[in-house]
Amino acid sequence: MRISDLAKDHIKNLKSCIHGGEVWQLEYNQKKVLDFSANVNPLGPSPKAIDAIMDSFWKIPFYPDSSSTSLKEAISKYIGVSPDNLIIGNGSTEIIYLFTDVFIRDSDRALIPAPTFGEYEMAVLKANGKIEYSPLTHDFKIDVKEFIKKIKGVKVAFLCNPNNPTGLLIPFNDLIDIVDKAEKEDALIFVDEDFMDFSPKEKSTSLISEINSCQNLFILKSFTKFFGLTGLRIGYGVSNSELIEIMSKAKIPWNINCLAEVAAIAALEDSEFSDKTYRLIEEERDFLMRELSQIKGFDVTPSDANFFLIRIEKTGLKAKELKSKLLNFGILIRDCDSFKGLDEYYIRVAIRTRKENEYLISSLKKVTRS
Repeated sequence: MRISDLAKDHIKNLKSCIHGGEVWQLEYNQKKVLDFSANVNPLGPSPKAIDAIMDSFWKIPFYPDSSSTSLKEAISKYIGVSPDNLIIGNGSTEIIYLFTDVFIRDSDRALIPAPTFGEYEMAVLKANGKIEYSPLTHDFKIDVKEFIKKIKGVKVAFLCNPNNPTGLLIPFNDLIDIVDKAEKEDALIFVDEDFMDFSPKEKSTSLISEINSCQNLFILKSFTKFFGLTGLRIGYGVSNSELIEIMSKAKIPWNINCLAEVAAIAALEDSEFSDKTYRLIEEERDFLMRELSQIKGFDVTPSDANFFLIRIEKTGLKAKELKSKLLNFGILIRDCDSFKGLDEYYIRVAIRTRKENEYLISSLKKVTRS
């Protein structure tokens, strides 16, 4: 008997998605690194979240609340929606896959920009769907007219806002145009707002306020990036109650452990730490944009998120070469050639603290001889 003969053909052909945050492989090889490849809060998690975990070890022998009731109540208060508008996942990635498992049937088509986060593609393929790509413009913006044209005949269209790896926002009015067109075509719009918390334009751009008026809209949020609870794996989806109820039928039970739940609630309540994060990202985004742009051969894309996409072709180095050279300085960056639509000359660096950012800049100058 061959086990592979028993598996679904489309599953056997899947390939893993590549991400940043390779610290564990490097730590295993005894290399201590500053991780600029993972786009997470450089301050780490809220101290109150850590305290909440320490105070909740007594919960470990018990099953967690499969409905995550307390966390839903905390999120609903934080973003101003009903708990019935929420579904909680083991990281936002679980919710991406849950969404496609529920709504993508065999050969259903999904529309995905390029470049963008790779797990949308993987989730669609795992559900045996088909993918149509919508290339971004030369300056990495959504071609709204072209995107809207391609929605006809599509089951789901994915958007990441701000986009990963470009860091650019899609304007609110453009988003509404896309959602409206999709509704007329009976298509769902999945908007990933994982990085929206870092953006100074969050209040004027987020679509959370539109979930009940736009029946085809689903929004993804996370505790991984802004709240720094990366290793605990907590994400959530926001949509109308009918869509959430359908997705909840397919969610596995007990997907959020009790320590992750108390940490997430405490993080939401720590407004002082959130404000500190906002200020740091604002200051360091300006600092890094200015300093990176002065490095010879760097073409830096302005960002509304907590990271920068940089084209380095004029340095004479490829992304993998630059990444390798920076490891000698104890720095890990993301080479971006695994993103559809980007070539071997793109890197992505996350925003960290001033001291760490200064070390990155000085190391880059040495490596590129600027």
